[in-house]
Amino acid sequence: MPPPKDVVKIAIQMVGAIPQLIELQQTKPLALVLKDVCDAWSLPHAERYALQYADGRQTYITESNRREIKNGSILRLTASPDQEAEQLYSGIQSNNLDVKADSLKKLASLSQDITFAQEFINRNGLKQIFSIVEEGKDTGEILAHTLKAFMELMEHDFVSWETLSSAFIKKVVSYVNISAVDTSIQQLSLSILENMVPTSRHLFELVTAEVTLDCLLTHLQATDTQLQLKAMALLTALLLAATDAEQQDMMEYLREKNIRQFIHKTIIHGSAAPGDEMSHHLYVLQAAGLGLCERRMRAAMDPYNQVSRSLPPASPPPPPAAGAAAWASRCVHSAPELARSAAAAAALPPCPASLPQPNNSNPAEDLRRAPPGLLALDTMVYFCRHTPDAYRRFVLENSSREDKHECPFARSSIQLTLILCELLHVGEPCSETAQDFYPMFFGQDHFFEELFCICIQLVNKTWKEMRATQEDFDKVLQVVREQISRTLSLKPTSLELFKSRVNALNYSEILRLRQTERLHQEETLVLPVLELRERLKPELLELVRQQRLLHLCRGSLFRKISTRRRQDKLWYCRLSPNHKVLHYGDVEEGVSAPPIESLPEKIPVADMKMLLVGKECVHTREKSSGKQNKDVLELAFSIVYDVEEYCLHFIAPNRYEFCLWTDGLNVLLGREMRSERAQTDLEVLLSMELKLRLLDLENISIPDTPPAVPKPPSNLNFCYNFSQAEE
Repeated sequence: MPPPKDVVKIAIQMVGAIPQLIELQQTKPLALVLKDVCDAWSLPHAERYALQYADGRQTYITESNRREIKNGSILRLTASPDQEAEQLYSGIQSNNLDVKADSLKKLASLSQDITFAQEFINRNGLKQIFSIVEEGKDTGEILAHTLKAFMELMEHDFVSWETLSSAFIKKVVSYVNISAVDTSIQQLSLSILENMVPTSRHLFELVTAEVTLDCLLTHLQATDTQLQLKAMALLTALLLAATDAEQQDMMEYLREKNIRQFIHKTIIHGSAAPGDEMSHHLYVLQAAGLGLCERRMRAAMDPYNQVSRSLPPASPPPPPAAGAAAWASRCVHSAPELARSAAAAAALPPCPASLPQPNNSNPAEDLRRAPPGLLALDTMVYFCRHTPDAYRRFVLENSSREDKHECPFARSSIQLTLILCELLHVGEPCSETAQDFYPMFFGQDHFFEELFCICIQLVNKTWKEMRATQEDFDKVLQVVREQISRTLSLKPTSLELFKSRVNALNYSEILRLRQTERLHQEETLVLPVLELRERLKPELLELVRQQRLLHLCRGSLFRKISTRRRQDKLWYCRLSPNHKVLHYGDVEEGVSAPPIESLPEKIPVADMKMLLVGKECVHTREKSSGKQNKDVLELAFSIVYDVEEYCLHFIAPNRYEFCLWTDGLNVLLGREMRSERAQTDLEVLLSMELKLRLLDLENISIPDTPPAVPKPPSNLNFCYNFSQAEE
């Protein structure tokens, strides 16, 4: 007979005593439960004790979280949070350095628990931590434990970061600026400043005034990868909190220091590939660099405004005979005029004056749209000034074509600039979890402009391959967009590699890829093939189900997302080989596939009730609002299990893991797989199987309906008598 739903069977340990096996009644007040446990061990003053998980994260049991206790849990009787807080508050003030160090070490560990943290903060414990740091008498291990405890206490958001004193902040900053400090202290100090910067403008200004970019770059070039990571985290936090003008100054300073080249050589192409967090910070740095183009991208040309028609600061000077506004006006009016003006400005031989004028578009009108705005003019000027031979070749090639086959340079440049802005997400806000960066971005100072120079030549090449006319303009640019997008998805490590790959992806190759994808995706409408497809579908669907369960048996690594940090602790979850129990538990950094015996927590599959995804999940509503919540929403899912409907919350590392795990859990629940990945995998298998089955019928048309059966003949005299023939 199953136990009542309000009763769980647990074990309780205490040092020096025989463990107790009890049936915990969830309706019974926790104070009475503690009294019964203490009475069994003859312990007075039950109010001075508390229950705590013996394994994993040693959280205190309270009335609010007691429902999370499961059958078979092992608890430990220990001092209550208020007793521990009082004892440690006294211990960290001790004159005995050993006692002080041990107290701070234990404080750093217990501060992860919200109940203990509240008790310690209520005793004004943070003030004592502030005094330890501000006095600066303690160093080494004591200081490291102090900073660690401070970080854990602030994580619970009981105290605002704005309450920190200037003396405390300057002391933490000094640990970052001084090289003769232990690496662990520098890492903790960088983490504190990283969490501090986004909270208020005042703290941002205070940190930027005290921490120089040179100091951060020194840490970034350190051999310690964790110190590198913390320095990069603070750098990206400063960039995100800065105004546009401050961000531009910071990026310009980083460019002068050649930090991109260092990142490209040491971090991206170092001995080990960048981890998830470093990849995110590289993504933010890339977004900040590309974001410098946003101002010009959103600035539309005003034909009545002399300032907006003038050249950008980095452009070549106008010819002496014409003013800047007139020169810019002629530049955006037609490709031939831009060619002659740019060539004159760069002291190059001018292109022929007889070049044909485009008669189907006014680029000046396109520049009045933002985006791409004046950024398109900037890229055109950069192209004609820095690659004059390629520019002259572009114009001369088109001058020798018929009018209808001419590729319009200005119009193509404007549309190409818009395509690059969209593909590179210029001007879009940074995601809190994205890790999608392009290694080649860090190998080039003027990345956007150099990429444009490659792609505008690609436009001319594709135009020639397609034998396009003016009416085919949109079609050509769609092909170019696909060429660039496909090449960017390969993550080339340099612009030279990008150039070779995008040029290899010619129009014929694009047509071949489209045809291949179409054959994979299109639905065959012939009735016999549809019937065969339906017959094959159950078998192949079962194959997809088995693959999903196999993936769950291998397990996956998940990250817990906190309200303050982007990523926190790691935990692992996997399905038992017999598909009856889910095992999970916290793991350390660097553990890829822990054995199933090391995962202490269990959920019987039979107890699972339902699967929640996205907005249905409770833990998505508990996160901070904004972009982070939107990103987490797409990867969040929860398992509801047991009679009390407890929840185990997941945030998948990527969309692929989300699809495989939600599919696998739906299979365990006896439900159909609903992810887009399941449908894609099934379609691939069906397409492959159908092609194998129909291989002998290639190039043979299959009728929509079976042929009619003919009527039987009037006689069978046509039958051949084999016996007579043999005689």
